[in-house]
Amino acid sequence: MAITGPDHDYVMRTVRERGVRFVRLWFVDVAGLLKSFAIPVSELEEALEEGVGIDGSSLEGGARRSERDAIAYPDPRSFQVLPWRPESLVARMFSDVRLPGGEPFPTDPRYALRRALERAAELGFTFQVGPEIEFFLFAATDEGVPRPLDAGAYFDLTALDVSSDFRRRTIEHLEQMSIPVKASHHEVAPSQHEIDLGHTDALSMADAITTFRLAVREVARELGVFASFMPKPLQDQAGSGMHLHLSLFRDGRNAFHEGGGDGPLSKTGRHFLAGILAHAGELSAVTNGWVNSYKRLCSGFEAPSTVSWTRAGDGALVRVPSNRPGKETAARIELRSPDPACNSYLALTLLLAAGLRGLEQQLEPPPEAANGALDALPRLPRDLREATDLLASSDLAREALGAELHDLYVRSRRAEWDIHQSQVTEFERERLLRAL
Repeated sequence: MAITGPDHDYVMRTVRERGVRFVRLWFVDVAGLLKSFAIPVSELEEALEEGVGIDGSSLEGGARRSERDAIAYPDPRSFQVLPWRPESLVARMFSDVRLPGGEPFPTDPRYALRRALERAAELGFTFQVGPEIEFFLFAATDEGVPRPLDAGAYFDLTALDVSSDFRRRTIEHLEQMSIPVKASHHEVAPSQHEIDLGHTDALSMADAITTFRLAVREVARELGVFASFMPKPLQDQAGSGMHLHLSLFRDGRNAFHEGGGDGPLSKTGRHFLAGILAHAGELSAVTNGWVNSYKRLCSGFEAPSTVSWTRAGDGALVRVPSNRPGKETAARIELRSPDPACNSYLALTLLLAAGLRGLEQQLEPPPEAANGALDALPRLPRDLREATDLLASSDLAREALGAELHDLYVRSRRAEWDIHQSQVTEFERERLLRAL
């Protein structure tokens, strides 16, 4: 498993030339939460050649049962110096986790996505993704209720305050790490923001989303506030989503482009869309993996609650943009259900698997949903328990994730639901304590 070649040489040359002192090796657990450990640069050459031993149960998140030997192999193609640590010059690399014998670790989310992308490549496709990531900034107080920093609304241009400085500094950090940004703006709710990343291949994008979340938090900390990717942190306000723009490319051409046809999508694009819609329910436990996720999906504010597609409506699960029909690179589908707290590796794995199954089975999407008719359509799961039950019985998910990762993820989400069910909430006390 020794990693040699130009990427290896680039990493070693860069740490010497820039005086990097430490390298953080990153991976994510089953819930998508970032895990990390640091090594001094004196250990980097050996780490690239032989990997670093870790406890593989750290990938299991809240479902951790027992220690398991594993080895983290740094991916030199993901090497970047962290721009928010200039005083100590710390770099990072994502890691692929393997068993001591060299086989892929079965519950490594990054490996699951790699395997899905290999399957797409066998069919001649690359999977391209572009996200719109929403989040909140709050005052750094000890109060139990989050306090927004502004009362701005959609696309408001606020004064040169902490929010404006925040977005500028965040974009600068991302660009220094070779993560291109397409746009940024204030979102619908008070102190809510959106930053859109440029399209790239799915594995690079999953790495970028993970990096993005940490970069946002680091910049917020520098400015004395805190950032949250919680899907629904404020009552009676819009929640945060992560709309995903998806497309397949073949031989450098967009396979979703109709090329002079009547519809917004080619046959390939329609089949892929149909696969996403056919498996939308079971996908929800991964694209929306937290109890709080369903507070966003069930509360309106243009968040989708039905399995439907449209070209212009705001409440559908999938929007098919049609504002640039003649532009090949613009052909795509926009999935509007995911939230920014999801495990992006697993979400992209299952979305690709669902779309490819639609291609293999030549599925056709249902008719486009008419505005005002969404309530009569099939609904997405209403809570994490319902979504997890659908995922548990999904042959698509079991095949795409592998049996061990599938079972682990289901177990982790059921544990999350059980913890939630055992809590006595402030809502219950206010409503029932004196009334009953």
